[in-house]
Amino acid sequence: MNKEELDFILQEGEGQFIEFKESMDKTLAKEMVSFANASGGKIFLGISDDEQIKGVNITNKLKSEIQDTANNCDPPIAIKLEKYEDVLIIDIKEGKNKPYQCSSGFYIRLGTNSQKLNRNQIIELSVKEGKIRFDEQICADFNFKDFDDEKFNYFLNLANISKNLKRNDILKNLKILTKIGITNAGVLFFAKEPYKYISNSRIRCVHFRGNKRVDILDKKEVDKGIIGNIEFAIKYLNECIPVRFEIKGSKREEYPQFPEEAYREAIVNAVVHRDYSENGEVAVEKLKNFLMINNPGCSLVPKEEFGKSSKPRNRLIADLLSRTYFMERVGTGIKRIKDSCQQNKNKVSFKFETQTFFVEMSTISMEKLEEKTREKTREKTREKIIELIKENPTITAKEIAEETGLTVKGVEWQMQNLKEQKQIKRIGPDKGGHWKVLE
Repeated sequence: MNKEELDFILQEGEGQFIEFKESMDKTLAKEMVSFANASGGKIFLGISDDEQIKGVNITNKLKSEIQDTANNCDPPIAIKLEKYEDVLIIDIKEGKNKPYQCSSGFYIRLGTNSQKLNRNQIIELSVKEGKIRFDEQICADFNFKDFDDEKFNYFLNLANISKNLKRNDILKNLKILTKIGITNAGVLFFAKEPYKYISNSRIRCVHFRGNKRVDILDKKEVDKGIIGNIEFAIKYLNECIPVRFEIKGSKREEYPQFPEEAYREAIVNAVVHRDYSENGEVAVEKLKNFLMINNPGCSLVPKEEFGKSSKPRNRLIADLLSRTYFMERVGTGIKRIKDSCQQNKNKVSFKFETQTFFVEMSTISMEKLEEKTREKTREKTREKIIELIKENPTITAKEIAEETGLTVKGVEWQMQNLKEQKQIKRIGPDKGGHWKVLE
């Protein structure tokens, strides 16, 4: 550990693989267990939660107490101690004998938190994901000639990560590069053509004419890497989702058929949580009145817990993407999908199948929405005409047209409707008569 590496870690902040502790306390065993049950990590003793170096008095007694804490876990956890000036670094590898527990229970690292689980949940999670997850496995045949520095620099800018270190040092700190080679997550993010190494790296976007998957208006399959695929899919939907406009005073308000926040979250969720060991691609399908986003692989969260807890299948992918604006660390994506759909008056459903999971959003047709809007406008116009008549019963069609912005013929048509609906009545001749509003 040197100053440049420590500065880089401080800039990154706490995450899936990093924990800061100002001093040794009773929660140290919990943090050790959580890292051992997940993908490993490092605890920096002497650094506060707000990334300030406070330092600790590094003595043999302190080292012995930390080692005893690790040995008292069940089973014992192997650790390595390293120091930089007055910061003590506790390095915990992913455990080979999961699940691990401490005196207060079982824990597993999820993002910046250590989540408490019971033994069955940890065993189930270990069985489903394997001791080494797909995104953390080494891509043995990757050729670094295929590494895309442009994608890498773009990610660093999005994540606001400094370029003070060499490329390989940054990759190592991000857990993308190991002594053996680059991980599958690194390939999915930074390979020039990820498909050459991981056949399920692409994303498929399809626009259908009607509400059945028959008449295809447009179809695109792209292999731009994790971030490029997400950006492409969002832009694709932005271009094919119709938008309704309303003029309110001097402002023009937009009402899209589906809210961007909802489908952005659904696309990110699909890319992060899909099972890359399963055949198939993430599919984004726009139908006339439906939007479906499908990702291969069953949900790791049971239906009864869905939306309440987050269990990422690909922790390294999630950790990398959480450093950008595409993904929040707190696992609130499902709630944002629901809230934005509700606000936009869309229906949303989450469908669980054996080998796939998908989000479906639906709405009434834009034609019905536009007709409903026109009817509301006509209703407001009729209300305005009635108000004008009440104020001046002898008002003319020309005068009403000037007040409402309608043509004279438009006013005459509206007033004829009001007469037929028995809301107004003409008293006397056209010249010299007046209007009466009927209650």
